[in-house]
This record gives sequence, C-alpha cells and structure tokens, in this order.
Amino acid sequence: MKRWILITVLVLAVLFVPVLVKQILPPEPRPFERVALADTAYLEISFENRTQDLALGGLLFVPEGDGPFPAAVVIHGSGTSRRDNGWYLTLAKHLQDNGIVVLLPDKRGSEHSEGDWRTSSFEDLATDTRAAIDYLRAQQEFPLSGIGVIGMSQGGWIAPLVAKEVNDLAFLVSMVGPMVTPREQLLYEENYNLRQLGFLPGISNVLAYVGSANVRHLAQPKLYELIVDYNPMPYWQVVSIDSLVLFGADDTNVPSAESAKRLMALNNPHIRVKTYEGSGHALESPRGLGNSLIRIEALDEISGFIHGAADN
Repeated sequence: MKRWILITVLVLAVLFVPVLVKQILPPEPRPFERVALADTAYLEISFENRTQDLALGGLLFVPEGDGPFPAAVVIHGSGTSRRDNGWYLTLAKHLQDNGIVVLLPDKRGSEHSEGDWRTSSFEDLATDTRAAIDYLRAQQEFPLSGIGVIGMSQGGWIAPLVAKEVNDLAFLVSMVGPMVTPREQLLYEENYNLRQLGFLPGISNVLAYVGSANVRHLAQPKLYELIVDYNPMPYWQVVSIDSLVLFGADDTNVPSAESAKRLMALNNPHIRVKTYEGSGHALESPRGLGNSLIRIEALDEISGFIHGAADN
C-alpha cells in the first residue's frame, strides 16, 4: 500500500511541481512599444459586401502627398477585431508613413461591421476582403499604383484564397500565417500553452489533444466545424503574384519551421519566405534588442516589398 502511495506522490510531483514552479517564477513581462489609435491619422469608411449582404466598416490610412500610392487591405487574425489593436496599428502607421495606403477593415461581427465571424468559413471571410478591394478600386479620392493584401496570423490562411479569386492583385503578404491546417495549428498552440504553464514535454503533448478537442467541440464548435481541416497549400501552390511570407522562429502559436518547410517544398518562384530569429508570433524585437511590438526589420521588409511589387 505504501509503495502505491509513494508512486502516486512521485507521479503527481512529476506532473505538477514544474507547473507550480512556473507559476511562482513567471517570466518578466516586456513593455512593448506599440502605436495607439490616437497616434494615427485615418478616415472612417463604410462599404458593402454585396456577395453576402453585409454592411462593413473600417479605417483608411492615407499617406501625405499626391500619389499614386500602393494600397494594402489587411486581413485580420482570429477572434474579434478592435480598432485600438496595437499590432495592426503599428503596421498600418509604418506603411502609411512610407507612402502606402492601408485599409484596416472591422472584421465581420466587430466594431462597425455586420455578420458573425464565429459562424463564418474562411471562404466567407474572403468575400469581406474582396469587398474591401472593390471599395479601393471604386474610390476616386487618390490614385493607386496597385492593390494587394496582408494576411496577419489567421489572415494568412485567407490571403492566398483571395489571391486565387481576385484578378490583378499586385502583391500578397502573409505575416505569421500558418501553412498547416487549423487542426494542426490548434494542437501545436495548445501544446505550447501547456509548456508555458510548466508541463514537461511529452506530458504537454498528450494533454494538448484534450485541450484542442475542448476548443473544437465545446468552446467554438460551429467555427471549427467550418474550418478545422482547411488546407492552405493548394492555394499557395497556384499563387502567381509577388508574395512575401514572414515567420517568427520562436512562434508558439504557429509551427513556423514546419510551415516554412511546406511552403518551400512547393518551389513556387513567386513566393519569398523569411524567418526572423528571436521573434515570436508578433514578430517582436528579440529580447535585449529593443521592445518594438513588430521589429523594424520586418516592417521595413514589408514596406519595401510592397513598393517593389506595386510600383514596378
């Protein structure tokens, strides 16, 4: 009897002592530098998704000068979008300051946009991006040299789908977008969530199946029913416009190494892939080298790429 008690105590210690230590000694939070909405100059806009009969809203960031300007439509990541999200605003302001128009829509079901992203497939969300592109094409306030899309995180799943459906896009940018299915991505993310709580490798791998199943079947069943096995690779295979794909080597949300491997295996000459060492899912500055929410090298890479693709 005592032997079994000892075994039980040892098993519990292996399972939970690392977790307790992790909670007692959490990593020091970083004070990231990000752009606030009050720091920007923008126009509030509205437009229609006539395909699905939705009224959509958003923010339009227009550079100073006469143009013509390249323009980028941002495709949101997962969850509800907020206009004060510093990640999107940091990118938008950098591009605006570097002569690029940015249309940052309100994701459907968020802020001033109708609809519900929780019951929408990636194909549904792609129609919102197409509507934003149509808005830019129809406006006559400033001349444009070309229009492209920037898919951020989950938006990287949607961006190549849009590129397949929209003629004459000038460029495509995927910022930390997965090249695996949502089922694979969720399992990867849950595993790292458990690791961050202190669970040891191996144990976290097993428990991740439970955690990801909970998200798929209990937390967001309708959404994952629509997207769980979506495979982006057939869309990337046929991309025929200049495309830039950026990953963070330390990303705990997206399996960046596996994603880069799958993308490179396509041997698509239109796609440029770059992985930033020391950055996670935000492409933040590496520790000890500043606290920019998005590292300046990545911002410069995106703005330079857009000008090269749209202005030539």
